[in-house]
Amino acid sequence: MNPQSAAVPAKRDAAGSEIQLRIRGMHCASCVSAVERALAAVDGVQDARVNLVEEMARVSATAAAGEEVLVGAVEGAGYGAEVLAGAGAEMDAARARDDERDIEHRRLMRRFRAGVVFGLPVVVIGHMEMVPGLPSLTGEAMRIAWWLSALLALPILLYVGRRFFVGAWTAGRRRTANMDTLVALGTGAAWLYSTTVLLAPELFPAGSGRPFYEAVAVIITLVVLGQAIEARARGRTSRALRALLDLAPETAERIRAGGTETVSLDEVVPGDLLMIRPGARVPLDGRVRSGVSEVDESMLTGESVPVRKFPGDEVVGGTVNATGALTVETTKVGEDTVLARIVDMVRRAQASKPAIQRTVDAVAGVFVPAVILVAVLTFVIWYVAGPEPRFNFAMVTAVAVLVIACPCALGLATPISVMIAIGKAAAHGVLIRDGEALQRARRVDTVVLDKTGTLTMGRPQVCYAAAAGNFDTDDFLTMAAAAEASSEHPAARAIVQHARERGCGSAAVDHFAAHPGRGVSAVVDGRRVMAGSPLFLSEAGVDAEPVSEHLQRLAEDAATPVAVAVDGVVAGVFGLVDAVRPGAAAAVGRLRELGVEVAMLTGDHKAAADRIAAQVGITSVRARVSPAEKAAVVETLRGRGSVVAMVGDGINDAPALAAADVGVAMGGGTDVALQTGDAALLGDSLRGVETLIRISRAAHRNIVQNLVGAFAYNVVGIPVAAGALYPSLGILLSPMIAGAAMAFSSVTVVANANRLRRLVPA
Repeated sequence: MNPQSAAVPAKRDAAGSEIQLRIRGMHCASCVSAVERALAAVDGVQDARVNLVEEMARVSATAAAGEEVLVGAVEGAGYGAEVLAGAGAEMDAARARDDERDIEHRRLMRRFRAGVVFGLPVVVIGHMEMVPGLPSLTGEAMRIAWWLSALLALPILLYVGRRFFVGAWTAGRRRTANMDTLVALGTGAAWLYSTTVLLAPELFPAGSGRPFYEAVAVIITLVVLGQAIEARARGRTSRALRALLDLAPETAERIRAGGTETVSLDEVVPGDLLMIRPGARVPLDGRVRSGVSEVDESMLTGESVPVRKFPGDEVVGGTVNATGALTVETTKVGEDTVLARIVDMVRRAQASKPAIQRTVDAVAGVFVPAVILVAVLTFVIWYVAGPEPRFNFAMVTAVAVLVIACPCALGLATPISVMIAIGKAAAHGVLIRDGEALQRARRVDTVVLDKTGTLTMGRPQVCYAAAAGNFDTDDFLTMAAAAEASSEHPAARAIVQHARERGCGSAAVDHFAAHPGRGVSAVVDGRRVMAGSPLFLSEAGVDAEPVSEHLQRLAEDAATPVAVAVDGVVAGVFGLVDAVRPGAAAAVGRLRELGVEVAMLTGDHKAAADRIAAQVGITSVRARVSPAEKAAVVETLRGRGSVVAMVGDGINDAPALAAADVGVAMGGGTDVALQTGDAALLGDSLRGVETLIRISRAAHRNIVQNLVGAFAYNVVGIPVAAGALYPSLGILLSPMIAGAAMAFSSVTVVANANRLRRLVPA
């Protein structure tokens, strides 16, 4: 497999490994930068990527960087960390994170309610002149009211806003700054100024000293409300992944000699037989040993139509058995199951960072210190050159600058949209390798499709069956199916399936023999039966003249002939084709509606290629091309300026998948599909290609909206808070309004990103 199509985004050397850490205590993009710097400073660390929304760090490191050293580095930066080992630990961590966000939301709402209770009287006292029916207080009465405000503001500082001051103190001890620093500096300075006005009014010119405890109360209360709303919305972000995590049941019914026993999944090993009752979830990957049923695979593939399962068919853990009881032999357990690997791939993709996010993180790393510098300069300018009372104006504007600045919106703008989009795609059966692949897919204007296994089912189906001579159709089908029943060849299975669907009975079979590359022979109910290529029968002395017209017709239709002889006399002929996938023609049509050109490349002969192309509506066809030639065609298209998505089965199409801008592997959840290309389609439908492009385009629009909003908010808000409009328009931003704007800026970003959850991609 080409290195470009590996499923693991991080690069590492031969001695390297990837360590996953769960990070606690991050609140904004500045926190992300602090953790990444701490990890990058550890000897042996090659790459460290931290995701704010997922609260995870993925570290590529050599053996020199041990797990304890990495945890110590994070804790030294003021955050909590724990190592996650294995998919099970990741699942547990994801559930714990979601539970903690629910707890955090409830805790923040309690603090918000306390802020309202204590803060409402403070606001009324601070603006009594604006409340109809309340008397205007002056002199000593006003001072008593202000002292009451000071007392009521204390629980808001010490309880409602405690997390900001603790976070700011922790950041200060490690000589960094974050969002907590801005809120703590702004509200702390406002409280100290107001208290100084009460304790030492003589320090201020007569009539100029006025406390504004109401700003402290409103800012802290609104910011806490904003964080509560954000915590709840961020919890909804991972709903698609959580749905995947919850698919696997916790127990299984294992079959033993004396009956069945209910055991934990950890106790099941490959080879164990499991009983899957109607309505139950399949606990682990396996192969049907007995029973026939329909299995709902929609939660994995996005396809709503149940799939009929017969003995020998594979089933995937997490899917739902619908109608009949199945006995399933376990083939994969633990981290090797398809579901575990899907979850791992989705988590890796959600933790990845597009190039634009790395730029945003770099900006966020210097954002808070820059804001503090702007606040200091604002205070100095107003104090030196502002109107009287200068100190009041200087304090109000500096606090407003500190409070309005919001690194949270910048830090959330990209990763939250990426997480939701990748989760949405996974819920519709499309696995996207990383954020870069998600971004590239939006620009696709040409989709190149392989034929076998992509446009077609990848296995032969009977398209034509005709008896010859004195043989009736039922006898012909019964004899042929009985002879082929012991063969594992795909053509044999197609003939057996065709006979079964037409209700043909069984027959006794003896002396079965397979003739590789030619056909099979057997004794069926005492009669000698041969089935295979016309040449195979001709070499055995069977005259194929009675079916010559049928063979000619099959040749014109590019169908593979299988002739059948009974006791040396030709009994009939089958025509086999690789059938077109259901919905392939509709998928091609919808891609064209998106403005995407569709072409087909195949190694098959031209007649078969033209037949399939005509059925699905493709006019650009290249046949008889090797895997290397497919890659060359893709490179040529890219050289002409096209952005190409190559869709193939992930095996012989690997060079073309790697050469394309976006490689999409078809595979129905197989190992190849999970490891090859930039995206994998778990289902059998080409609708997933349209889903990928639509979600990519929607995610890009969403990210642009978030980033434009976040940058515009800070670019416009900070100068306004600093008083840029005061000289010309006399407008000065109240710290309370600044606090409200800051609180809801990140909420707006999260809410906008969550609109992606309502997207109907196809």
